[in-house]
Amino acid sequence: MTAMVELSIVMPCLNEAETLATCIRKAQGYLNRSGVSGEVLIADNGSTDGSQDIAAELGARVVDVAEKGYGNALMGGIRVARGTYVIMGDADDSYDFSNLDPFVAELRKGADVVMGNRFKGGIEPGAMPPLHRYLGNPVLSAIGKLFFKAPVGDFHCGLRGFRREAILAIRLHTSGMEFASEIVVKSCLSGLRFAEVPTTLKKDGRSRPPHLRSWRDGWRHLRFLLIYSPRWLFLYPGLAALAVGLVATLALLVGPVKIGSAGFDVGTMLYTAAFAVLGYQAVLFSVMVKLFAAREGLLPMSPKYRQLIERFSIERGLVLGVVIFVAGIIVALLQLLRWGSVGFGALDTAQNIRTAIPAVLGMVLGFQTIMFSMFAGVLSIPTTNAGTPTPAPKKTADNPALVA
Repeated sequence: MTAMVELSIVMPCLNEAETLATCIRKAQGYLNRSGVSGEVLIADNGSTDGSQDIAAELGARVVDVAEKGYGNALMGGIRVARGTYVIMGDADDSYDFSNLDPFVAELRKGADVVMGNRFKGGIEPGAMPPLHRYLGNPVLSAIGKLFFKAPVGDFHCGLRGFRREAILAIRLHTSGMEFASEIVVKSCLSGLRFAEVPTTLKKDGRSRPPHLRSWRDGWRHLRFLLIYSPRWLFLYPGLAALAVGLVATLALLVGPVKIGSAGFDVGTMLYTAAFAVLGYQAVLFSVMVKLFAAREGLLPMSPKYRQLIERFSIERGLVLGVVIFVAGIIVALLQLLRWGSVGFGALDTAQNIRTAIPAVLGMVLGFQTIMFSMFAGVLSIPTTNAGTPTPAPKKTADNPALVA
């Protein structure tokens, strides 16, 4: 049966009785007109308005998905779809299921993921709220391009097609609205080939409010993008903070610094040292998140990053941590000896703090390195129930950049 079906048109459904029949008829009309061997599959997520009966009466295939959530509904449909290709879209009559030729054409050419672009195809007046059209979608799409090199201009278009086996292979996990972002993000990270085609968006045909909540779901998408990019969430800010903190601390170690009318001394030095500690923590967090995510199959690990991690060992990390920690101890001991040379009496306060800060900084950074090395060792222990890693990303003509 699977070999006979080229395309599955999957629609998630939760109480879409007003518009479901229209969407099904358009999809069936497309299959009849184009001659594409396909099926219309409704992934019902617990409708109570008779949507299931409407779909069944029209000859669509209905799959009941008990787990609530947009992502759960779609994955439930994708898993049981019989087609080589899947085109997914909302059942609210906002997308044109009667014109899927561009999607099928790109899939047949070899694309793994084909995204619709509503900004190129046309947005009917009132179809997209101004907040989404001029702020939400452009900002999130720009972040997606920056973080993941996503070759798409409409990151959150709900009408998209993909090769079913390719999407199943990247192991999608999210159950809610973040699912739309996860498809794009993990496809980019796994090196899948993208294509983009214009599509239209019109005002949906429902009388009830949409399930989408602008600010809540917008934040959930943004949060997802940040969490799935440890480089931008932890590594880059951490490296910047570490560099600024260390450079400023070293500059003030020599003596007070004056810039214009402003003077900086040991008080500032204390804060710059703290800034360096925070930056170092963020850098270590980025590595730990990457290791954990790769271990659980949540994120792929690029070949360069994997090679770097393989060169690192618990022992090397421990040695580095001990060296940094001992350096801090040595500075502290020298300060103690200097204090003893004056009979443990009063010392110059500014100079005393200027020496103590590097000692404390060395001990803190060294201890953090030791603890990180041990934790990284825990993550590297092979277990029988560890998740199968997502395949390492590969370079393609459409995705030349790899993310670490």
